[in-house]
Amino acid sequence: MDIGVLGAGTWGIALAKLLCENGHRVTVWSALPQEIEWLSGGHEHTHLPGVKLPADIEYTDNIEKALGGEFVLSAVPSAYLRSTVRTAAPFLRAEQTIIDAAKGMESGTLFTLTEVIADEMKKCGVAFSPKLVALSGPTHAEEVAVGMPTSVVCACEDEECAKKAAALFMNSCMRVYTNTDVRGVELCGALKNVIALASGMISGMGYGDNTRAMLITRGIAEITRVGLAMGCKRRTFMGLAGIGDLIVTCTSRHSRNNRCGEYIGQGMTYKEASEKVGMVVEGYYALEAAAEISRRYGEMPIINAVYDVVMNGRAPSDAMEALMSRAMRSELD
Repeated sequence: MDIGVLGAGTWGIALAKLLCENGHRVTVWSALPQEIEWLSGGHEHTHLPGVKLPADIEYTDNIEKALGGEFVLSAVPSAYLRSTVRTAAPFLRAEQTIIDAAKGMESGTLFTLTEVIADEMKKCGVAFSPKLVALSGPTHAEEVAVGMPTSVVCACEDEECAKKAAALFMNSCMRVYTNTDVRGVELCGALKNVIALASGMISGMGYGDNTRAMLITRGIAEITRVGLAMGCKRRTFMGLAGIGDLIVTCTSRHSRNNRCGEYIGQGMTYKEASEKVGMVVEGYYALEAAAEISRRYGEMPIINAVYDVVMNGRAPSDAMEALMSRAMRSELD
C-alpha cells in the first residue's frame, strides 16, 4: 500500500518505520523544511537516538505528494490538527482511509480527533464523508521504533474498515485489535494524559507505588464513569485504549505527561516544566475539554485537581490533601 504520514514527530516516525518494514511505500510530510532535511540526510530522528530509519521512507514538505496513496496516517499533535486538515483537504479523496494516531480532545466542541478531522473537512467544502479510523493503545514511540512487542486497537464504526487499517500494522512485534466504540477509544486517549500529569506530580512530591496504584485505579474509574454517560462501551475502558494506555502513560519514563507532571510536583510551573520536557505535552491541551466533560457528564475529582494545579496555580500538596479528604463513599457506586 501507499501510505502518507502527516507529522514527523517521534510517534509519526516510529509508525512510518513499522509500516515501511511491513512492506508498504511510505511518505512522511512535515510542515518544517529543516525537519525534512535532517530526516532525509541522516535517516535518524533527534528524539529517537540510535534508531536507524529505513532508507526507503520518503520525506517531503509538499503535502500533496504525501496524500497520493490509499491510506493517510495523521500523527499531528491535537493543537495543530485543524490547520493540517485545512491544508490537506484539497488533496484528499473519497476512496482513502484516514487513520488518526494522535490523542486529544478539542476544547469548546468536545470533539475527539477523528471528529475534528470530519468537521474541518466539511468546513473546507469536501463533498464526501471520510472513512476515519482511530489508532490507540499503550504505545511509546521509543519502544515501537526498536520493535518491542506492542499491542494497539484500530477503532471504526465500520468493522471491515477497522480490519483493513489494522492489517497495515500487524507483524510479529505489533498485535492489533479492532473496536467499533470510536468515541470511547478516543476519550480514553485524551483523558489518560491528564491522569498521567497527576501521576508525575505524585512522583515529584516524593510519594510511592501505593499512591500511584490508587491514582491509576481511581483514574480509570472516573474516566469510565463519564464515558458511560457519553454513550461509550464499558469494555473499551478495560481494554488497550483504556486501562492499558493509562498504566503505561502513568508509569513510563518515556511519558512526556508523566515527566511534565513530575517537574510540577517538584515546584515548577507548567510553563517551566513543559519547556524542560521539550516536546508537546498533550495532557495540557486536553485539560479544558476534560474540565468541561466533568461539568457536563459527571464528577472527575483527579482531573479537576490537575486542572486547579496547572491552570490556577494551586499547590500540588493542597490538591492531594483535598482529594484524600473527600467524603467516604462505596467503591460499588
